[in-house]
Amino acid sequence: MPRTKSSAKSSEKEVIPQWVEEEIRSIHFTESEILNRTGYILEIYLDDYKLDIQLYEALPDGRTIIEGIDIPSSQDISKFMKGFVYEFKIKMSWGKLSENAIEFLKLQFMVDMDSIYQFELIELQLMDIESEENFQDSLDDTDDS
Repeated sequence: MPRTKSSAKSSEKEVIPQWVEEEIRSIHFTESEILNRTGYILEIYLDDYKLDIQLYEALPDGRTIIEGIDIPSSQDISKFMKGFVYEFKIKMSWGKLSENAIEFLKLQFMVDMDSIYQFELIELQLMDIESEENFQDSLDDTDDS
């Protein structure tokens, strides 16, 4: 049975045109900002020197999860611990997409995106939550006297 035009179209995989791929791949990160946020490590990628992190405070673009954040080679990634609270110092860089790319992504893929972001971990500090809790417990104990 021959295919109709609509069934042939629906079976074809939608692809991003070469010009959009090139623009995304060659974006120039012209803006950057250093941010301090607290959160914890979700995943550690030892071979790639990358982390996935969950933040308690959202970034300016609204996200609270960063996947594949780059770690400086000067850091000893083997000492990082998942699930512990850290203070992260993050460099967030971004570059704007062209109006044509923004419109194409919106119309063809229903993606509302006007910038590409890149994240780099500058430093992280393990937060000593237990000591703060113990200090609060001791304060509570003195209140009972």
